[in-house]
Amino acid sequence: MALVGYARVSSVGQTLDVQQQKLQHCDKLFEEKQSGSAYARPQLKACLNYLREGDTLVVTRLDRLARSTLHLCQMAEQLSDSGINLHVIDQNIETNSATGRLLFNMLAAIAQFETELRAERQRDGIDRAKARGVQFGQKPKLSEEQIAELRQQREEGALIRELMDEYTLSKSSVYRYLRINLSAE
Repeated sequence: MALVGYARVSSVGQTLDVQQQKLQHCDKLFEEKQSGSAYARPQLKACLNYLREGDTLVVTRLDRLARSTLHLCQMAEQLSDSGINLHVIDQNIETNSATGRLLFNMLAAIAQFETELRAERQRDGIDRAKARGVQFGQKPKLSEEQIAELRQQREEGALIRELMDEYTLSKSSVYRYLRINLSAE
């Protein structure tokens, strides 16, 4: 009966230090830097394949494990069917009892609710910013005059490679600028 830890952070810029410390008592630890919404989390798959009946999967928080309440509940059911317990350190949940399973499901639903609220607030903030005229995304690399020059050079027979070098653009960017309808902007 092994304690198997799983630690995840959402981006490369974040560190696993806090989770590693909380999971140091585990017999084996799987770690990855991958978004929770990413479907291909190789270390989570490896962790789940490693687990055996009687083992306990240990995570620091519910949101480190799954991308939604549905996914979390499916994972908990899969673990339970395989005779594997789940221990969530920060919420003090252990799914080896009826009370632990109830708490697990309640917290999973609350976590999903918080995620949806956060997404709504983010969407509202983006909409308000757009209404104020804030532009999102990468700024255009070329001015309208440069786009006109690029088009003129292409019409005069300039090769795409030459345009890429002169304007320091990728091939797809050159083609995109050749397609842009300046009157629509």
